[in-house]
Formats: sequence, C-alpha cells, structure tokens
Amino acid sequence: MQFHPAAQILTWCLLVVTMQVLALDMLPIAAAVVLLCAFAVSRHKFVQLVCRTRWIMLSLLLIYAYSTPGHTLLDALGMFGPTREGLADGVLQLTRLLAALAALAILLDRLHRQHLIAGLYTLFAPLHWLGLSRERFAVRLALTLHYAELAMLRGKGRWQDALNEMIEPHGEATRHMELPLLRFGIGDVLLLGVVLLLLWGALR
Repeated sequence: MQFHPAAQILTWCLLVVTMQVLALDMLPIAAAVVLLCAFAVSRHKFVQLVCRTRWIMLSLLLIYAYSTPGHTLLDALGMFGPTREGLADGVLQLTRLLAALAALAILLDRLHRQHLIAGLYTLFAPLHWLGLSRERFAVRLALTLHYAELAMLRGKGRWQDALNEMIEPHGEATRHMELPLLRFGIGDVLLLGVVLLLLWGALR
C-alpha cells in the first residue's frame, strides 16, 4: 500500500516522540523491532546514516558519561572517570537515536526526493496563514538536496574546492519542478491513528 508522503513523514515524527516517552522496560523491545525492520528493508541506507553520525553518537555517549553525577566506573580514575549512571543514560539516548535513524532510513528509502518535498509541502500548508510562501520553501529545499547530493558524488576532494565549486555560477538553464500532490486516503488515516494510539499508550 502506498501511503501519502505527508502521512509517512508525520508517522516518523510521531515514532520519534513515542521513543522519547516510552517506558524504559519497553524501549529496548520497541527499538529492536524498528532496527530489525530497517535491516530487513533499508539496510544500506541505515548503515549509511549510522556512518555519517558515528562521531555525534560517540560524543553524545562521552558527554553523558562524564557530565552525569554518579558512581565512578573505574575507582582508579577518581573524579576523571566516567560514571555508571552517565554511561547508562548515554546508552539509553543512543538507543533512541538509533531507533530514530532506523525509522528515517525506512522513510528515505520509501520516499524519493520529489515525494519527500511534496510531503513537506503539504505539511507546511499553515505557512500560508502566516503570509509565508511554501512554494519558495519547497524550491529552496529541492536546491539544497540537489547540491548536497552533488557534493557527496564528488568524492573525497578538498572541502574548500568543493565549496568553491558549489557557489560558482554554472550557467544552468531554468528548470521546472513538478510535485506529485496526492490525496489523503483511508489508509493514511488508519496509519496515523495506529501511531497516535501507540503514543497515547506510551504516555499512560
């Protein structure tokens, strides 16, 4: 079944919130399910996301390990050692982050660039009430994704050369962007309803 892009993006957002409020005894089970699904249907994308965020995850673990008060893990290090409570909290946050990345990998594998932009275009409809243009937002997002993809395809050259090449005018012809604007169906309502029920159950 093909769900509306906006419904899929909202589902990911709600799953991330659910992971944040889920009880500690249920979090490992829920995270394991999401990780298994990611390995089954989006393994390459998930590994790619983890590799790109590995230093962020390591920094997160170290920050929690050394900044959270508690019992020192290694008595020989004294006050300069990580705490057990900090490591526990760091692993907990890493579990939530990995689950979010796994769900994001599934989302990005299901949505191509145009569908992703179309979903965000639909979700940002309230911007019109504030006098802002969601069309301009969609165009800027499309350009950002386009140049980000070009930067990744250029390889491992010097980042200064890549940046200069990106900001130089290329003399490209004017392009037209068409977004597939779909209608919400019964399946989209059911999908969001199930995720909202999971969030409601996690909050209880």
